Amino acid sequence: PGSFFFVNMVKKQKKAQESINARLALIMKSGKVDLGYRSALRNLRKTKAKLIIVANNCPALRRSEIEYYALLSGAGVHHYNGNNIDLGTACGRYYRVSMLTVTDAGDSDINFSVPGQ
Repeated sequence: PGSFFFVNMVKKQKKAQESINARLALIMKSGKVDLGYRSALRNLRKTKAKLIIVANNCPALRRSEIEYYALLSGAGVHHYNGNNIDLGTACGRYYRVSMLTVTDAGDSDINFSVPGQ
């Protein structure tokens, strides 16, 4: 019985990951995004950022700094369930992407809500 639960949980995680990847592909095609840490900081300071997606192997200090700036600017932060190589691949790039900033979602129905507000 325990292994069935684990397999079911893994399937749900994969489905959620595929859903995020599909939405990310739509944003990359029809919306406006900036890739990288420095442009994320720049957009957060200008309060242009609506959502920040951070890879799971991003350094902790960098991640907490982005979360703090996002809290001040009112942007949402999503922790991507994959490393920077996976995030780059999901964006359709052949290089690593530690974080990306969504400034305009385009045709995507992605949720920009900030937890706790």
